[in-house]
Amino acid sequence: MAWTPDRRSFLAAAAALSLGALAALPQDSRPKDLREPDATPADGPLVETAGADAQPAPVPATAQPQGAPSRDQVIGAFSHRTAGYWGLAAPGVLSRLPAPAGVALTFDFCGGTGGNAADTGVLTELRRHGVPATLFLNHRWIAANAALAAELAADPLFELANHGTSHRPLSVSGKSAYNIPGTRNPGEVYDEIMTNDARIAELTGKRPLFFRPGTAYLDDVSAQIVHALGVTPVGFSVNGDAGATLPAPAVAKEISGAHAGDIVISHGNHPAGGTAAGLARALDAMKQRGEVFVHLPRPAAA
Repeated sequence: MAWTPDRRSFLAAAAALSLGALAALPQDSRPKDLREPDATPADGPLVETAGADAQPAPVPATAQPQGAPSRDQVIGAFSHRTAGYWGLAAPGVLSRLPAPAGVALTFDFCGGTGGNAADTGVLTELRRHGVPATLFLNHRWIAANAALAAELAADPLFELANHGTSHRPLSVSGKSAYNIPGTRNPGEVYDEIMTNDARIAELTGKRPLFFRPGTAYLDDVSAQIVHALGVTPVGFSVNGDAGATLPAPAVAKEISGAHAGDIVISHGNHPAGGTAAGLARALDAMKQRGEVFVHLPRPAAA
């Protein structure tokens, strides 16, 4: 069906309504720790052009989710828009939980050169304590850990979310974050989201509800595109391991400082780091003081 002005207006209105609903949630305007949450020197180049980490092909038309706009429709609706914000807390990004709520632990599995390992210690601690968590998986990490990804998809303690196709910051104009080139236009924003969206849907039997871009940086237009595709962009209010660079005592301090309403970001793909040991200490302390742990809240329509 041809893309018409009426349908374009409808899509824009739907995106605006989604943004308005999330804007009503209590959020911090800036996360507590602005250190880069998603890339460490060990990760190496995170956007490859050839070889094992080459960017996966765009999502095939046959995998287009029902009700979601197509790539062409996204391009038509958003190509004329100019971004006015670039950072970690674009309008509509879920950075804190609505009250009443507990603490939401989230872990990024970034993939790529130096980032395809699995920190099974993190998973062991979450399971030992019976603590739910949302795991943001990158397409490249899934490809390198297919059996483990399938195991995680079958475990009700974990919810799988989308950490992008090539771990790129989400931009409509090619902005970079921490020397990692971002997407350059709405079409590339669509590809970064939807190629991995289809892969996670294959694993779980349903579309992921949440998306966090590589580095967690995005602009306001890209955030609108995420909403228009029927997904919630997620940031954080507590940086638990600073891109898996902190030693265990520092990780324990950062994570245990979280309280009800916080979204904690940490990493599950650097087993040589201090994340697992620090998480173990933090969970012991937080459970002793009665903190409640929750998955990210499901959108009302989900």
